[in-house]
Amino acid sequence: MSSSHIGLNEELARYLDEKGFRESAELARLREETSGMASAGMQITPGQGALMAMLVRLTGAKLCVEVGTFTGYSALAVAAALPEGGRLICCDVSEEWTDVGKRYWEEAGVAGRIDLRIAPAVETLDALAGEGLTGAVDFAFVDADKANYGRYYEQLLTLLRPGGLIAVDNVLWGGSVIDPDDRSEDTKAIRALNEVIARDERVDHVMLPVGDGLTLARKR
Repeated sequence: MSSSHIGLNEELARYLDEKGFRESAELARLREETSGMASAGMQITPGQGALMAMLVRLTGAKLCVEVGTFTGYSALAVAAALPEGGRLICCDVSEEWTDVGKRYWEEAGVAGRIDLRIAPAVETLDALAGEGLTGAVDFAFVDADKANYGRYYEQLLTLLRPGGLIAVDNVLWGGSVIDPDDRSEDTKAIRALNEVIARDERVDHVMLPVGDGLTLARKR
């Protein structure tokens, strides 16, 4: 038993990566290709991908939404965990980045489960409500532009069914959320959403020190 979070040195982090989860060949190759890109820092950790896949399986999710797809690692992890007939709607604005993911989705045999929408996510999420998906989404993941985090959260909470789950990435923001000298717009937006979720009676939530910080919020 421990009353505090364990610190991860390099050796312990390596052990966690080796023993803590299994990564498919397609996920590993996609992660490797992304690591050579200038924006590689936007990639989630493989452990986080495994956690999201586990959550999809545990909740029996069939309809998922992702806001911010980048090169498609999280989408591949989630889509592979969906049951037959499951669907993942991905919101992104970059065809260049998502085209990388498409190749691996095809290789893994899950491309048919992924509905990629290239448009501003606020527009796509509004469109989903117009398509009759209010209260129908089982699982949602947010990892996109931080300035709109608050808006994405509200839109997704409307789309989510009771008992559905939202996962919000980067909620610790490299530690900047507790740096009083950091007044950047991104940091302020993340702090604001963290405060909203902390007192939001519409959800049960937990903030985890996974990757750059991951909040799970379950709609009541």
